[in-house]
Order: sequence, then structure tokens, then C-alpha cells
Amino acid sequence: QVQLVESGGGLVQPGGSLRLSCAASGSIFSINAMGWYRQAPGKQRELVAAITSGGSTNYADSVKGRFTISRDNAKNTVYLQMNSLKPEDTAVYYCNAELRTIATMKPQDYWGQGTQVTVSS
Repeated sequence: QVQLVESGGGLVQPGGSLRLSCAASGSIFSINAMGWYRQAPGKQRELVAAITSGGSTNYADSVKGRFTISRDNAKNTVYLQMNSLKPEDTAVYYCNAELRTIATMKPQDYWGQGTQVTVSS
């Protein structure tokens, strides 16, 4: 069994900051890419940022320069530092990890339960 547990969402005013965390646990052999996606009401889920095990990063154009993704491989944890938040950043944010379990050794996608981020005055 593998679990991805997110934390750090909440309500913040425009221009404010939040830091999301996502910890993967369970029978994990290795983790390749980890990332954050978001889904706003009535919209499709979209990639926000991703990071490989080697530290290469990829960002959506809408968050470049404002969001920073990082990870602690020893803790199987990925972070998303969100600065200069805008109302259009309001969404449910989901953690994603492509990982191999000890049981199957095959790369599979796992998702967290989601955490709400609301940017409003």
C-alpha cells in the first residue's frame, strides 16, 4: 500500500504565500517524478509543477516565477512554495508521484487526496 498525504492548503489573500507538502509512504522501492496538479471548478486538472529524482523541474507558464517545487528524497516528500498568489490560483491541488512499489517493481502513478487552496480577499 502506498499513500500520498498532502498538507498546507488554506485561505490566503491575493499576494500572499502558502507552502504545500506531500509525503509518500508505504512499500516504496523508488520514486521517479513527483508533481503538483490543480483542478478549479468546471475546469480540467492541469499540471502546475513537476520535479524528477535528479532535481529537474518543469512549471506551467501561469506559475513561473511565483511557484517553486522542491523535494526531499530521503523523506519521499515534495513541496510547492506558492508566492504572489492570485485569485485564479484557487483550486484543489493534488500531489502526484510516479513510483515503483516493492511488490510490483513497475512504475505507476499515485495521487493524493487533494488540498484546497483559496485565494480571496
